[in-house]
Amino acid sequence: MLRTAVVIGGGTMGADIALTLARVGCPTHLVDPDASRRATLPGYFAKGMVELGCPDKAALITLHAALEQAPWKEAGIAIEAIPERLEPKQHLFAELSRLARPDAWLTSNSSAFPISHIAAGLPGRERMFGLHYFMPAQWVPLVEVVCGADSDPAMAQSLAAFMRFTGKRPVVVKKDLPGFLANRLQHALAREAFALVEAGVASPEDVDAAVRFSFGFRFIAVGPILQRDHAGLDVHCAAAATMYPDLADDKVPSKVLRDHVAAGHLGIKAGRGFYDWPPEKIVAEKARYDRLLRAALELIKDELHEVRS
Repeated sequence: MLRTAVVIGGGTMGADIALTLARVGCPTHLVDPDASRRATLPGYFAKGMVELGCPDKAALITLHAALEQAPWKEAGIAIEAIPERLEPKQHLFAELSRLARPDAWLTSNSSAFPISHIAAGLPGRERMFGLHYFMPAQWVPLVEVVCGADSDPAMAQSLAAFMRFTGKRPVVVKKDLPGFLANRLQHALAREAFALVEAGVASPEDVDAAVRFSFGFRFIAVGPILQRDHAGLDVHCAAAATMYPDLADDKVPSKVLRDHVAAGHLGIKAGRGFYDWPPEKIVAEKARYDRLLRAALELIKDELHEVRS
């Protein structure tokens, strides 16, 4: 299922998506008008392919300054990975509708905007999908194939099959809800975590430890629904009846989160968030994070292979 791919946007997500495509042999064309960014990408791709164990595959990625330079007659998929602003995405999809061949998938990596909003009013909406990767895209297996109101379900399944070919574990999201699937689950957990910190129940460090070393530790083996089958649905149902009335149900981000944002404490990129991030700690943290993700991927590689075959 080898396809030529065009990725639009050479930021972190676009560059890493290009890596995931080229590593399995797909000729990949990355479009970014920023000359300074394009100048950094060959070195990034060379290093990334060495880390992925396929240094020769970096040559499969070609850079372009403009959409018209990409080989649209050959391209079977376009993946938009530009900044999260709706109007530029809508404008880009209008251009993609004009340039791409009729059987190509037109997809958006947006984590914020439903594909129905991006594709509104355009011809060929049946071939337009959300295609939501997770950072870092070359290591995190999941990708969400998100259907809009007009997306063709059969094309969604063929897009999911292509994602499996590229080494990803796709999930098909049948309704175009805000946050899709994984981010809705992630934010539900985060809402309760921030509420517990704000209420003084536990420190950020202990909240993180409670997730990582208890039920989060199990998530490498089971998801939340399969885990309930392991534990017994009667046990879960009884516990839910006790706890659900007391869980956070805020309709806005928690005050403790908003206060950090207002103060400019944005996390690693700002040098301070819930934790302090001096430069040397940032380097160590990124290395630790990357090492553990790779180790986790090694643990589940056989299951990912079973999904692809």
